[in-house]
Amino acid sequence: MSEKILRSPFFYIGDKYKLIKEIRQYFPQEIDAFIEPFVGGGSVFMNVRANEYYLNDIDSYVIKLHRHLSKYANNPDKLFALIDELVYYYGLSRSYKEDIIPHELKRVFKKTYFAQFNKEAYIKMRADFNQSSRKNMTLLYLLIIYGFNRMLRFNKNGDFNLPVGNVDFNANVVATLNEYFEQIVLKHPTWYNKDYKAFIKGLKLSERDLIYLDPPYLITFSEYNKLWNEKNEKELLALLDKLNDKRIRFAISNVTHYKERENTIFIKWCARYNVYPIKSNYISYHDNTIKEFNEVLVTNY
Repeated sequence: MSEKILRSPFFYIGDKYKLIKEIRQYFPQEIDAFIEPFVGGGSVFMNVRANEYYLNDIDSYVIKLHRHLSKYANNPDKLFALIDELVYYYGLSRSYKEDIIPHELKRVFKKTYFAQFNKEAYIKMRADFNQSSRKNMTLLYLLIIYGFNRMLRFNKNGDFNLPVGNVDFNANVVATLNEYFEQIVLKHPTWYNKDYKAFIKGLKLSERDLIYLDPPYLITFSEYNKLWNEKNEKELLALLDKLNDKRIRFAISNVTHYKERENTIFIKWCARYNVYPIKSNYISYHDNTIKEFNEVLVTNY
């Protein structure tokens, strides 16, 4: 396998892009079906070799975005044409093609000129997305790419509410999208939008498959992890024990210690399996600083 590590075109903060090389060394050499119940941006499946790929996330927008982008895997130019149309319509910066930001703006706002330049256009684009039934996935993808920390975030009314970020659609985004398209064409993943338990239950599993899980972390504080509690943690671990009884291979990422917190439920559970420490790059969107904590990969093979 190529040494180059591919990244999700969603650019998730806290995704496994920087850790996949370390994690992947503990995966089996031969994998029939690679299964991800918590696929997120998809950086892991993009860097794993298997015969089939079954990928799930409970977040409907995550899967809508994957399915939408996947439609253009055999014709990327069509998507880039749609992106061009929207970028020019809203007057957003477009460093992937040209630099249109005034020199004076760069001089006054040396570190935040993208945000200053794109703010009004971004607000208009966000309003248009929210007022048009939130169905335009190309528009949503652009909102992520131009948004703060490139997050996927909605308020209680269901409206996308991320503010503008100090980023734009650059050459790196184009390259990452093209690499994603190549992987979609090569791997033909099947996408699911289900609760992870229903997703796993619906699959016909064999001893040659691998289930990789990167669930919300019980003891960290990101928005994603706020959806997870001790009951969820125990249900997931009980399910993994049942899979182990059936000789289904799994690998799970988790955090055992974070600041002064300790995930005693997971620590006690994983004692019966193989535990590998992982050098983490976790970043909290609250303060964007690297945190000292213990991340592990646990396998049953």
